Amino acid sequence: MTAPSFSAPKAKRRLVGTGTIVTSLIAIALLVGIAVDTRVVRIGSEAATGPVGFSAETYGPTEFPKVRDAIAAKAVDAPVLAAAIAENKAAATEKYGVASGGTAVFPVSFTGTAGEPKAGIYTIAVPDMPAGIVVRVQTGPAINGTELRDATGTIEFGQFTNQIEYQDAGSSLNNAMKAEVLAPVDTKALSGKTVTVTGAFRLVNPKNWLVTPVKLTVQ
Repeated sequence: MTAPSFSAPKAKRRLVGTGTIVTSLIAIALLVGIAVDTRVVRIGSEAATGPVGFSAETYGPTEFPKVRDAIAAKAVDAPVLAAAIAENKAAATEKYGVASGGTAVFPVSFTGTAGEPKAGIYTIAVPDMPAGIVVRVQTGPAINGTELRDATGTIEFGQFTNQIEYQDAGSSLNNAMKAEVLAPVDTKALSGKTVTVTGAFRLVNPKNWLVTPVKLTVQ
């Protein structure tokens, strides 16, 4: 009887082994390629944060002097402005103000006597103002609103990456104003004193103005 031959199975096993080795080598090569192409980014690195752009810390100090000067150049005496708004709000906005978010922001100046503060806001008795109009000025510590950002008409949403940056720009201007205008003044002791203010307010209620100052002096 002829003995059985085992050559074929051995050859098959060699082929299988060779195929496995080739597959493994291909897999290793792919892993090496991925490793070479992979870039590790450390948190806080420039690649992680993107290119340097808007900075709330530097925006206000850089831009506030421009905003201050622009508001001061266009500021209207409060009694004159009040009369113009009462006569024709649209015409007054076109002549003196800046349309903003469905309202208008007006630059204004006045001299008057400060009353008692409420949460850092003083009512100012301004001579020759029409009856019934209350003029107030906010002195901090919290400065609310975006009047400084919006008063010139030169700072627009399209200049920023998103709404957060746009809002931060307003806050940054407010903070820069506080450092330059309010910090040198004892804002807790203005009652009964004559103050001269240049600033801006948003016309929400024509009978009640809340002014954010860009200049404030005490006599």
